[in-house]
Amino acid sequence: MQVRYHKKYSKHLKRDMEFKVYGKAGKPALFFPSQNGRFFQCEDFGMIEACGPFIEDGCMTAYCVDSVDAESWSAFHRSPRERIERHEEYTRYIMEELLPVIRHDSQNQPLLLSGASLGAAHAANFFFRFPPMADSLIALSGIYCTRQFFGDYMDSDVYYNSVIDYLGNLEDETILNHLRRSNIVICTGQGAYEDFMLSETWQLKLVLERKNIPACIDVWGRDVNHDWYWWRKQLQYFLGHMFKDNYESLRAHLRERALPAAE
Repeated sequence: MQVRYHKKYSKHLKRDMEFKVYGKAGKPALFFPSQNGRFFQCEDFGMIEACGPFIEDGCMTAYCVDSVDAESWSAFHRSPRERIERHEEYTRYIMEELLPVIRHDSQNQPLLLSGASLGAAHAANFFFRFPPMADSLIALSGIYCTRQFFGDYMDSDVYYNSVIDYLGNLEDETILNHLRRSNIVICTGQGAYEDFMLSETWQLKLVLERKNIPACIDVWGRDVNHDWYWWRKQLQYFLGHMFKDNYESLRAHLRERALPAAE
């Protein structure tokens, strides 16, 4: 597997940012680390190994990015306004500095976005906030509104990082139609430390249904904890469906796994 390491000063974040690239062909996949994680987290916790067959077969190239969560979402010693401003600088870094590199490498293919825990929150937010940046999403054990980190504080920047809120109010049919053609996987377990993620997964499911956006909302068993062991299994499982038969396997899976609303 070809592996490349990059380190470059970010004009938006005013510091060096690092990322690694695994593979050299296929669909570009951008992976966000979990809370406060680094660009090497996916490799350290076996997510790149889980992607290995698809990278080696030329189906995808994985881009693993750094976070600034410790300066934004997790920086509870700072005011909510300061924290969201720092996250918006990170957003500009992704969109204006990292994304052009990925687009150049991949000849402007739409991305697959993925992550676990807070990484899933970031992946889902970039996916829904910035179409047509991506046409595929695999979000594992994510949260989809900002209240767990920002409480009742809400301004325009916090709002546009709170997927359940802004997606629920979205009326632009051009954007909605793009999302309706996309491949969306929202997965969580029902085991230890998944209660909050399960609740927000059901909330997001209701929003997607109201907007007629097809999605695979997949809730795994009560033994499935908020843990890398399960995220590796889930990622490999969904990639297997996504890259088989030019996405038709995943679309069949969407129909087979359609779940009723939570009681």
